[in-house]
Amino acid sequence: MARYIQNVTLNKPADFVSFIMNDYLQKNGFSMSDWKGEPAYRAGDAMMEGYKFLKWSYTDGVLHLEAWMKGSFGGEWGLDGFVGSLQKKPYKNNLTQLITVLQQPLPPQGGMGVQDGSQGFQGQMPNVVPVQTVDNSSQATWALVLGIIALVLCWSPIFCVIFGCLGFSRARMGAGSSKAGLAVAGKVLCIVAMCITLVLFILNIVLNMAVLQQYF
Repeated sequence: MARYIQNVTLNKPADFVSFIMNDYLQKNGFSMSDWKGEPAYRAGDAMMEGYKFLKWSYTDGVLHLEAWMKGSFGGEWGLDGFVGSLQKKPYKNNLTQLITVLQQPLPPQGGMGVQDGSQGFQGQMPNVVPVQTVDNSSQATWALVLGIIALVLCWSPIFCVIFGCLGFSRARMGAGSSKAGLAVAGKVLCIVAMCITLVLFILNIVLNMAVLQQYF
C-alpha cells in the first residue's frame, strides 16, 4: 500500500516546526530507528499494537511528512484500507491533529508568557510566545474505556485480546497527554484483563482434558 504522504505549506520559522515535531515525537513514544535501511522514527511494539513509522523534513516553508505501519508479514502498510484499520485510523487522526497544530497562527512578536494548555516556544522570535501543542487526551480516555471493556469481556479470549490491544495502543498515545493518569489506568486494566483471560483459557483447557479422561 502507498504511504501516507503530506506536503503542507506552513511558511513558519524552522525552530517552531522542529519544536512542535519533537514534542509530538516525544509524547507519542517515537525514537529514531530504521525501516529496511531507511532512517525513520518508530513507535509501538511487535506484540500489542504493531510498529508505526514516521519521516519528516522541512524545506523552504513546506513540511514533508511520510507515515506507514509494518504489515503482518513484514511489508509496508499505508494508513488507508480495511486491513489493520483499527490501528491505522487513530494514527492517521493523530497526524491530522499534528498538521492542524502546525498550521496554527503564531502570536505577534513580543508575546510573553505561557497560557494554560500551551507550551512556550523560544525560536527566532525575541521572546517566549505561547503556542498550542498536540494533546492526546482523547486517546487517554479511550484507553480507559477500552481497558474496562476488555476487563468485562475477559471471559471471551478473542474479544478481550482485541479490546486489550486497542486499549494498550491508545494508552501509549495518551501517555504524554494532560490526562496521562487515565492512560496509565487504561493500560493497567488492559494488562490485567488479558492476564485473567489467559488464566481462564488455561483453566478451561485443563478442565476439558480432565472431563475427557473420565471417558477414556
